[in-house]
Amino acid sequence: MAGPISPNAMSTPRASPLFLREPEIRRGVELLYFGYSHMTRSADALLAEHGLGRAHQRALYFIARQPGLTVGELLRLLAITKQSLGRVLTELTTRNLVATAPGETDRRQKLLRLTDTGAALEIDLFDRLRERLSAAYGRAGQEAVTGFWQVLEGLIPPEDRALAMELSRGE
Repeated sequence: MAGPISPNAMSTPRASPLFLREPEIRRGVELLYFGYSHMTRSADALLAEHGLGRAHQRALYFIARQPGLTVGELLRLLAITKQSLGRVLTELTTRNLVATAPGETDRRQKLLRLTDTGAALEIDLFDRLRERLSAAYGRAGQEAVTGFWQVLEGLIPPEDRALAMELSRGE
């Protein structure tokens, strides 16, 4: 087995013309895993201070992106069970991070929004993610970022792409 790799030794080789072979796919899976893990760990300490986890962070993020989101829409975005989302929303509501209001046309709907406290926490959490991602974007450059987005979009099933694209409208 090879020795430890110096942190400065990491460089991105040019993708092989045979980029659909197993070794290239495995490299992509590994880079996605390690990149995502390290990016999200940057917010874990703050979450731990509040006794929250990544499911809470994801809910806060999407509610911040779409104030007035319904519980059903959040359920679809997070792709978790109703029971899991119920636990997350109950905790966020109890801690005064999320508030609900009845729907305008269907009073049975619950419209979600962040409280001022929830918005402040979400901003702090996002700032930690932004630091990591913007540094990586800066090193990679605009073309690479566009390619990265194209790859990630390709991982989303066609029937769910509209969900992701909806979040970026109006920016």
